[in-house]
Amino acid sequence: MTGLKQQKVTMQSIADLLHISKNSVSQALSGKDGVSDDTRNLVIETAEKLGYMYAAARKKNQQEHKGSIALIASEYAFSKRSFFGEIYLSIEQECAKHGMALQIQSVNPQAREGLILPSFVQNQSIDGILILSHISTEYINTILATGIPTVLIDHHHPKIHADCILTNNRFGGYEAVHHLIKLGHQKIGFVGDVNISPSYQERLEGYYLAMNEAGFAAHPEWLLTDINETAAEVADRLASIGSMPTAWFCVNDGLGFMVIASLQQMGFKVPHHISVCSFDNGELSQINTPTTTTMAVDLGKYGKRALEQLLWRIQNPSEPNVEILLPVTLIERESTRQPDNGHLE
Repeated sequence: MTGLKQQKVTMQSIADLLHISKNSVSQALSGKDGVSDDTRNLVIETAEKLGYMYAAARKKNQQEHKGSIALIASEYAFSKRSFFGEIYLSIEQECAKHGMALQIQSVNPQAREGLILPSFVQNQSIDGILILSHISTEYINTILATGIPTVLIDHHHPKIHADCILTNNRFGGYEAVHHLIKLGHQKIGFVGDVNISPSYQERLEGYYLAMNEAGFAAHPEWLLTDINETAAEVADRLASIGSMPTAWFCVNDGLGFMVIASLQQMGFKVPHHISVCSFDNGELSQINTPTTTTMAVDLGKYGKRALEQLLWRIQNPSEPNVEILLPVTLIERESTRQPDNGHLE
């Protein structure tokens, strides 16, 4: 056993040492049925000798500390500092209020594809996990299979069974497009790659809901649902459109920023000729010229609500999974106005 101690101790290494399955080790350490008492005692004894921290051991030490949680996200998500950075800060603040330690781990593409979990997940040395945005369905389910209480932030999927804290994207998309319709717009386009995130797909559904309710057609040429989020791609796609709509709804502020810049380079005035509405109320929407009408997401509530749900889940592991939708608010700025019918309609 001495040689094994020098390596990272996991449930798989315990299973290999005892010549049993990893599932049997998991059942023994979690107190579930499916293994004999002798096997359970042997697994627990081996885990303690190797210094492996499992759920029962964590509960034994709860009086000595207030707990530790982990925040896990892809490298891509952590790079989006203006949005996910604010959520991370709110989580950090909430953990400090509760006296809990917070461990941060980014997941690179190699770890994602190889299903390589952080060591504190493999060793089960944490009390709970927050997963920020999308990594991959298989990777997230591999984390969930450890049995550590987990809450997802700004992501969900039919094949992932976990608590989720989400933006009300459908109603937010609906409200954004409904705002444009109330201004008098009938020809409204959509910009956003719906394959990137379920949130973008849901915002498209909100777009359709508002357009259908008003009896307006969603012209295929105005549905840029597979667009790359680069200035060059946005400029090329807009330049290829034969007949412009009078307004664009963009799934995030970055695309809103690029759409406005491209329209201005093409000679259009925003909002005199074309209105633009985006989503998130990030910095780009506030510094743009003109400033961008957008749907505001209360990022601070994400962290607060996520930690509250995780603490509840730790105490109630057998309760049904829930999805919690956080509301969004329309922030009307300079980029939207009634259409100039003489120019485009």
